Amino acid sequence: MDRTLESLRHIIAQVLPNRDPALVFKDLNVVSMLQEFWESKQQQKAAFPSEGVVVYESLPAPGPPFVSYVTLPGGSCFGNFQCCLSRAEARRDAAKVALINSLFNELPSRRITKEFIMESVQEAVASTSGTLNDADDPSTSIGAYHYMLESNMGKTMLEFQELMTIFQLLHWNGSLKALRETKCSRQEVISYYSQYSLDEKMRSHMALDWIMKERETPGILSQELRMALRQLEEARKAGQELRFYKEKKEILSLALTQIYSDSDTSSPSEDQLSLTALCGYH
Repeated sequence: MDRTLESLRHIIAQVLPNRDPALVFKDLNVVSMLQEFWESKQQQKAAFPSEGVVVYESLPAPGPPFVSYVTLPGGSCFGNFQCCLSRAEARRDAAKVALINSLFNELPSRRITKEFIMESVQEAVASTSGTLNDADDPSTSIGAYHYMLESNMGKTMLEFQELMTIFQLLHWNGSLKALRETKCSRQEVISYYSQYSLDEKMRSHMALDWIMKERETPGILSQELRMALRQLEEARKAGQELRFYKEKKEILSLALTQIYSDSDTSSPSEDQLSLTALCGYH
């Protein structure tokens, strides 16, 4: 632990030279520190050179507790995990969680190396019914995971997370199963989607898939949205990275909005849709 803290202080001294490493997490101006950190990263062109904006989102609420999300360049998303009595406090808390994760991402242990891949594959085998021999077979889940890690050698975990989120969504959406039925190999699927980022076009395609699912099974959209909202809230309170759950919420909300629009009724806002889905959840 002492070595980790020393490594963090060294990173802070490099990326935030005008800040005292001992006081950086106690500084109330953590919002500006997070912005300063990613501007410095952009200047160094070390990560996500084309995306240099830290984006905040505060959920509408008539009163406390307030919720705020912060999305980093590359797409990683974090939120406040404490119960915040003001929007400013929620924003600061979200920024603090994001800054801690951003700094930890700079540690050598958070970069994909041969040693990291070996440990990750062993952990994956231990948590599944697979074997280490599966790592050399791309047709298996372990082999596909091994291939993805090797294809991203040298990247940090936040950089790798964007690709992982895409495949989590494709699995959740049923697209991976459909691709397997067309005899596409896992390597081909990984190589194809590794070229793309998670953007509005991809979200729209996934929303259309869920509209089709809703026509086949009425009510499934609201059910999935309730689950996504619950998962998002639980992950936020645990201080975890949130993009997968937040993307699920946005895709499902987009699908519901389209259904309302197609039925020639007044199209509700995303927040109204989320509120509707939450009925029966709390």
